[in-house]
Amino acid sequence: MTSTSRAEQAVAAPDRTPVDEDTGGVLSGPWRALTLGIVSVVLLLAFEATAVNTAMPTAAEQLDGLGLYAFAFSAYFTTTLLAMVVSGQWCDRRGPLAPLFSGIAVFAAGLVTAGTAVDMWMFVAGRATQGLGGGLVIVALYVVVGRAFPERLRPAVFAAFSAAWVLPSILGPVVSGAVTQHLGWRWVFLAVPVLVLLPLAVMGPALRRSERDRPPTARQPYDRRRTRDAAMAAVGAALLQYAGQRLDGWALLPLAAGAALLGPAVLRLLPSGTLRAVRGLPTVILLRGLAAGAFFASELFIPLMMQTQRGLSVTAAGLTLAPGGLSWALGSWLQGRPGADRHRGALIRGGLVLTAVAIGGVGLVLFPAVPVWVPAVFWGVGGVGMGLAIASISVLMMGLSKPEETGANSAALQLSDALGNVLLTGLAGVLFAALGGGAVGAAAHDRALPAGAFGAVFLVMPLVALGAAALAGRAGAARPTA
Repeated sequence: MTSTSRAEQAVAAPDRTPVDEDTGGVLSGPWRALTLGIVSVVLLLAFEATAVNTAMPTAAEQLDGLGLYAFAFSAYFTTTLLAMVVSGQWCDRRGPLAPLFSGIAVFAAGLVTAGTAVDMWMFVAGRATQGLGGGLVIVALYVVVGRAFPERLRPAVFAAFSAAWVLPSILGPVVSGAVTQHLGWRWVFLAVPVLVLLPLAVMGPALRRSERDRPPTARQPYDRRRTRDAAMAAVGAALLQYAGQRLDGWALLPLAAGAALLGPAVLRLLPSGTLRAVRGLPTVILLRGLAAGAFFASELFIPLMMQTQRGLSVTAAGLTLAPGGLSWALGSWLQGRPGADRHRGALIRGGLVLTAVAIGGVGLVLFPAVPVWVPAVFWGVGGVGMGLAIASISVLMMGLSKPEETGANSAALQLSDALGNVLLTGLAGVLFAALGGGAVGAAAHDRALPAGAFGAVFLVMPLVALGAAALAGRAGAARPTA
């Protein structure tokens, strides 16, 4: 699962709030086409994410590029860092239409590049192109929600985003496994761009009408320094990933360079006080990165662990993650029930505790006496926790943002998400390799991996989630001073 099941938008001033034309839901007349369109985009991204995870080992092996396996994942996230900041500023200046449709086109181009790759470097370039498109789309989608939907409907839209992950979570590993086996891994990438036509056809007219009817707002000036900082963060994150893979004396050079680029850039890109967990918006931004990073860094290792430690097939190992998609939608639906707004802090804290329990519980499968279905059960629990926490973080984000800061805060939230994924996945990879796991790509063919390599991941990541839960009480609005 990726991060596209969350959304954000400022609570607009009365003269800028989208007109609530009736009392219906997100599928009523005024909102139906727009809801179906944006959910179709999320569905497209979700299917691609679940399918690629299944096809990736075969693609890397056939392209003789197992040594670059990890970069096929990190390339996506590092270019996303840059694209999200660009998209935020683009949305603030011109509205979400151009970055949204441009992002869909770039994402499709990345899929075609990866699907036609003749070597692993071209494949990684395709994944990087996908990241650029995905970053543009993610931020633009969340701005669409805030600009086009009234406040009362936004939690329901967020729940619909999560629900869009259900079918891909169940069918993605099965379909991708069958296509990879019978048609070849390339078709996992080349077939998805055809689906781009559906959201464009459904959403385009409704979104244009929504933007045309929206009262004009002041355009924010383009901040070139912010774009430069985003590029520094992307390059710095890539260097840290590279250093984490080497684990030798030469790794100190990219490690130092990556830290020198990433540290100052992050401090400037994220809201002031984010890394210190200052009460209010900074803590909300921080929680997003910690929650997403801990969950997805763990998820990356689950299929590999199920294959190498318990002998499951590629498809069966991928299906271990399916309950997480179903239960994430359930958790997101629960947070959208009437009266939930009074308990946002508790929902976030409880969701993060459930996530920590789930990650630790999955690691129990390293004991041979534990049945192989136990991780699927725990991952279902983790999905509920993430649905509660992430959607609540998004809703809380709205109430702490100003209308004119929609795009910038959207980018900050997604930037935190991507940084959490890159840095915590990198940490998990370092722990895994240091304890004998080796490179992820090579490990996929090694049936004698030490259990301790996986155990370190499933011990550290729950601690990260629990640390985030401890900070949840600071996510509310800052108390006024006397």
